[in-house]
Amino acid sequence: MKAIVCELCGSNEFVKEDGYFVCQHCGTRYSLEEAKKLMIEGTVDVSGSVIKIDNTQDLKNLYELARRAKETSNIADAEKYYGLIVQSNPNDWESYFYSVFYTQVNNINVSHLPFHAQNIAKSIIPTFKLIDDNVHDDEERQKAFDELTIACLKGATTLKEVAKTYFNSIDTYNEIGLQCAKILLECACELEERGDIKNSLNLFKTINSQDYNKFAPPEMTKTITNLIKKYEPDYVQPGMIAFAGCYVATAVYGSYDCPEVWTLRRYRDFTLAETWYGRAFIRTYYAISPTLVKWFGKTDWFKKLWKPMLDRMVGDLQSKGVENTPYEDRKW
Repeated sequence: MKAIVCELCGSNEFVKEDGYFVCQHCGTRYSLEEAKKLMIEGTVDVSGSVIKIDNTQDLKNLYELARRAKETSNIADAEKYYGLIVQSNPNDWESYFYSVFYTQVNNINVSHLPFHAQNIAKSIIPTFKLIDDNVHDDEERQKAFDELTIACLKGATTLKEVAKTYFNSIDTYNEIGLQCAKILLECACELEERGDIKNSLNLFKTINSQDYNKFAPPEMTKTITNLIKKYEPDYVQPGMIAFAGCYVATAVYGSYDCPEVWTLRRYRDFTLAETWYGRAFIRTYYAISPTLVKWFGKTDWFKKLWKPMLDRMVGDLQSKGVENTPYEDRKW
């Protein structure tokens, strides 16, 4: 028997109002003649005022559209189609996870970036439980695990890169980075629990890499390192990224640890690094200065050129309250 499917959103739930068929999902109204053109093969439930169908074919079409959108990185369509599927098939891990995932990455609000990451992380345990309950073929389970691993990496990377472009302070960037790392940690722990050691180790190592370990508190990286060593006893955690030495100032004053350079290092870490243009200067400085110092750092003219400028700068900073006491570089 034939039933109606909305041509705009694919929903099969309609209410008849004032002689029109109204889609409950998107609100589109169809006259009787228009509704006849939208009918598909299916089993119609005409009890009450809501019209429903056995939508096996409809779901198959929506899955095809959703997966095509996912494969082509059409985020808006992926969000739409997976959102429709999960309404009809809430026990499917794929539609559940991606309905959450694409809602977060398709509607990014910079001020809500930590919450976008948290929402993805919160969906991971329920997703694995759906796999446990509904996917029993070993090959299909592994495909699901592989897909989730890749999706979590993409989601964390996407949100982190947005933060890198738009964040207004180091503290905010670090908080967003930590929440992105927790997406990977949540997925890695669930994978390890289910025996997928390869994917779990890849995620654990990603968190411990220099892309993420600058965000994680020491106890978190220590725990992850111990988890990795269960399977790879010789594993050594990569070092934290820290800004390299103040090359020019060190060459001029003769030491990385002296009052003048301590002042300049504080200025770098807590003033320049707080703004996008300051960070751009830092990146440019560390791209150029090592070569300059290598070539000219031991020459008298180099020191005579830079010392008066640095002396004035240090004096100005100290007059504004920047300290000249011993200092450990800030970790990023």
